[in-house]
Amino acid sequence: MTRSLFAAEAEFLTREQAKALTDRVLSFAKADETRVNVTSGWGGNTRFAGNEITTSGGTTDTTVTVTSTIGRRRASATTNVLDDESLKRTVDFAERLASLSPEDPELMPELGPQAYTSVAGYVERTANLNAEARAAAAKRTIDAAEQAGRAAGNTFVAGFLQANANATAVATSKKLFAYHQNSDVDLSVTARTPDGTGSGWSSAGARDWSAIDPASLGRVAAQKAVQSRNPKAIEPGLYTVVLEPQAVADIMQGLFATFSARANDEGRGTFSKTGGGTKIGEKIADERVTMYSDPADAELLATPFTTDGLPLKRIVYVENGILKNFSYDRFWAQKQGKPATTGSGGGRGGGGGGGGGGGGAGGGIKFVGGTKSTAELIAGCERGILVTHFFYIRSLDQRTVMLTGLTRDGTFLIEKGKVTQALKNFRWNESPLFMLSKIEEIGRAERTAAGQVMPALRVRDFNFSSLSDAV
Repeated sequence: MTRSLFAAEAEFLTREQAKALTDRVLSFAKADETRVNVTSGWGGNTRFAGNEITTSGGTTDTTVTVTSTIGRRRASATTNVLDDESLKRTVDFAERLASLSPEDPELMPELGPQAYTSVAGYVERTANLNAEARAAAAKRTIDAAEQAGRAAGNTFVAGFLQANANATAVATSKKLFAYHQNSDVDLSVTARTPDGTGSGWSSAGARDWSAIDPASLGRVAAQKAVQSRNPKAIEPGLYTVVLEPQAVADIMQGLFATFSARANDEGRGTFSKTGGGTKIGEKIADERVTMYSDPADAELLATPFTTDGLPLKRIVYVENGILKNFSYDRFWAQKQGKPATTGSGGGRGGGGGGGGGGGGAGGGIKFVGGTKSTAELIAGCERGILVTHFFYIRSLDQRTVMLTGLTRDGTFLIEKGKVTQALKNFRWNESPLFMLSKIEEIGRAERTAAGQVMPALRVRDFNFSSLSDAV
């Protein structure tokens, strides 16, 4: 673990320090083009189980990745040792690897100076979550869970709290320089009843620690554990479901990569049309569905550039149910005459390039919500199943985005607008794309992780394929 050599007390490099470091690295370069990526930051975690803290740890590190281009050959090397000799050795290694790499016909040149959106993604109180502060938060979580779980004789509580504060920088031999600070924190809690039949779960993530209530998460997990004791088995089949925001986040992950322009233009994507063309401009979901990526959105606050320094902008993928845009990497954007929205494509040479992603995750992702709470979605359900979250999700068919997975830690029967019975868990087979056309109601959206906002949903005809004995 290497702290900044510029300031021993620093958790990560300042803009000035990052610029000085990248300038130093570039001064050693002899390749046709060079890019320097710096990641500098702190991370702290606290784990608890059996109602007590079990581990606490932290890291502070600065890593430098050098990407060298010689002709159409490219390769990278990484170090976290920042003295001149080590940096020179890393630059030389990247250049030697590049000279040995096969030519990349899709290689894109490094970028020159760019203009970036200013994003305030760093929050001091998150960076101040030291071991003592995390221990206090764990205690609040455990105390609240124990109090809420007394109806079951007590609950066993486990969880994980992870906080990070980072700076990222990109510099090229063409005078590009980008710098961004961010922070994020996640807390997840699992509660189990002593008889082993009840399990509950809750979680939250944000840039700002003050947006997370540890006691509330502990209380919700324990209440779900108590309510889920002695679950009843019902026949698998097609049911109306109320999916809590985390369950929506779990299943929607499979959809985000389908917005790749290249896959769809080449006829192998989810939104490719038989005989050629794509479904851009066509209705693919309920008209209430809008999803976009925007690093500057106040609820996302994501890094505003890719690893090769391309600025990230707002991209609306689905608007009022209409497929509006795809995500273009730099190579495919140039080929198609479109603006690039993610980093370099290709990368088939020596492992350089990269950045962004097909689904806009680089700029965060937001599924715009409605006005109703999850409780109101339940109240409007005559008969259905409430799902806390999904687990062990795997792909069945990439073209249709058909997935399979399990329900976990709180699955309940809804009758006449009320939760009436704990249910045994299910295995399910469902596509998030199909699901978006079967929506009955969209609930309020909430942050499920830093850079991710999802609503609760009530969806008809969700396919539960079999029962699962998992608690």
